[in-house]
Amino acid sequence: MAQSIGSRDSAWWAAYWTNFLGEAPLWYKWTIIGFLAVNPVLYLLVDPYIAGWVLVLQFIFTLAMALKCYPLQPGGLLAIEALALGMTSPEHVYHEVDVNLKVILLLVFMVAGIFFMKELLLFTFTKLLVHIRSKTLLSVLFCFVAAVLSAFLDALTVTAVVISVAVGFYGVYHRIASGGVHLDADVPELHREDLDQFRAFLRNLVMHAAVGTALGGVTTIVGEPQNILIADKMGWEFMEFFYRMAPVTMPVLAVGLVTCLLLERVKWFGYGATIPPAVLAVLQEYDSEESTKRTRRENARLVVQAIAAAFLVVALARHVAEVGLIGLSIIVLQTAFNGIVEEHRLGRAFEEALPFTALLCVFFAIVAVISDQGLFQPVIDYVLTLPASQQPGVFYIANGVLSMISDNVFVATVYIGEVERAFNAGVINRDQFDLLAVAINTGTNIPSVATPNGQAAFLFLLTSSLAPLIRLSYGRMVIMAVPYTFTMGITGWIFVTWGL
Repeated sequence: MAQSIGSRDSAWWAAYWTNFLGEAPLWYKWTIIGFLAVNPVLYLLVDPYIAGWVLVLQFIFTLAMALKCYPLQPGGLLAIEALALGMTSPEHVYHEVDVNLKVILLLVFMVAGIFFMKELLLFTFTKLLVHIRSKTLLSVLFCFVAAVLSAFLDALTVTAVVISVAVGFYGVYHRIASGGVHLDADVPELHREDLDQFRAFLRNLVMHAAVGTALGGVTTIVGEPQNILIADKMGWEFMEFFYRMAPVTMPVLAVGLVTCLLLERVKWFGYGATIPPAVLAVLQEYDSEESTKRTRRENARLVVQAIAAAFLVVALARHVAEVGLIGLSIIVLQTAFNGIVEEHRLGRAFEEALPFTALLCVFFAIVAVISDQGLFQPVIDYVLTLPASQQPGVFYIANGVLSMISDNVFVATVYIGEVERAFNAGVINRDQFDLLAVAINTGTNIPSVATPNGQAAFLFLLTSSLAPLIRLSYGRMVIMAVPYTFTMGITGWIFVTWGL
């Protein structure tokens, strides 16, 4: 009987252990448990300051390991423990969420609003893919169009559209090439070389487009979540934010596009793959059939989406309302005039944004710990002792390196808050505050293309259903990002240091 009870208890513990962090690796689960066990000891028996820094490093670890486990769960456990230990208070966390409500509204409503514009975006990228013969021109256009769209829409959503286009075309050709069978082993030998080359071609395009989302995302308050946070603290509206960033972002945009062109010419770092003629013929026939089958109602939806896109650009440029509320109006206009009135169809639009919105609130809990424990104060104090002319460049590098290994939203949230406190304390004047805000925004957005951890759009691409289809691994993504990281990162540093 005792043995039966013991085995039953073992089964229950095994079930709980399996459920804890789900499919995350065993070593990862033990690491998080170790974090949770050591923090009370450090905080209560060693030094709260050291415990605070260890917590920040632990949280950065969860961001860096996002491919093993989404950071919301382990990061949230660390935040809850910090609250329980008294490293910060629920009131302070709520205050951080409250003052950053504009960012939360942006994520919730703008991303959902662009979700209903996907047909138009898919239509645009599809026409580019099947009608432009020059691979170099096509690559530059993918990069440029992604940049423009990300500047006015949202980098994550634009990346989602590019993924949808690539998955769709891969599926069409693969289905035909395999005679209706989807397994690689069943692809006839005649088509295998074409399929491998097509994978390389798609890898090129999606990486160029992903970099494009970073190039455009840094330029406006809606391109990346942290941009509106920075703009809010600085009191900058849409056009002022654009003008403030332009001395850095426009040269970086030019260098990024030139880098794209050169990579296709020299064929380094895995670029330069062309689409096989047999594949192109299949895709062109497919596009022609889809265009023929498109109904008047579908064309009407495209027109409504185009009008909504034009309204969005004008509304953002004239700052007719807060960005999140403009996104809400885009949802209302498109759903009302395109007949989307069922609750379950509306709900799908919010699925992409809400997990990251929840994670952002966990960010704010960690930011509250950083503030209450004064963790970044010595670093900020040291940087502010440097000559004023050196401070923007140092901030750019510091933010860039941290963004590569963690997450650019988290880094920007921390640093802009610390610099704001320095300004409020009279340590720096308004002009220097403006320069440092530009350095923080560009530093977190440009060098962060180095790894999938740095940019949400890159991480989304790596964890998408497309990545295994086109053989886009973490390592390959880092290698393909290397030339962009150096050319764009160095250009950004030069213009932050000497161009502002």
